[in-house]
Amino acid sequence: MEEIYFWTATIHQWNKLLLDDTYKKIVINSLCYLSEKNLVDIFAFVVMPNHVHFIWRLNKMNGKQRPHHSFLKHTAQEFKHKLTCENPARLLPFMVNTANKKYQFWKRDSLAIQLYNRQIAYQKLDYLHNNPLAGRWQLAADPCSYKYSSASFYEHNKKQFSFLKDLRGEF
Repeated sequence: MEEIYFWTATIHQWNKLLLDDTYKKIVINSLCYLSEKNLVDIFAFVVMPNHVHFIWRLNKMNGKQRPHHSFLKHTAQEFKHKLTCENPARLLPFMVNTANKKYQFWKRDSLAIQLYNRQIAYQKLDYLHNNPLAGRWQLAADPCSYKYSSASFYEHNKKQFSFLKDLRGEF
């Protein structure tokens, strides 16, 4: 499990659930937990309105689950709980008719790309940090002004998220 990956997970049906900061915070809290338990090393991240990108290393299993499965399961449970309490009508787009679950918050088959060298790692790091500036999003004027990203850590050495580790020391 020692490899470093660029990892993407997308909200079911591209729903913009993560537009609301309270749902972004669920993602951040899950990353904190996984890092504190030394299950993952998180080198970079961005939380977008309907997807997340991470550069991370999966260190060890979380019981019988891989850390990324724990992340997806935990955040889905938290999303469901929050929506049930605050706005049950918003659960409708996430309803599925399967034997093992009633709601699906994350698309199946997250994207994982192993980062073999510095060039690919830095290309993914730039892509991740510039994602909020993309034409369809325009969430910030520059990468460092987007709050739910590791860009300011790399540009200004501002460690706003305790779980971040520096990717530059890995390659």
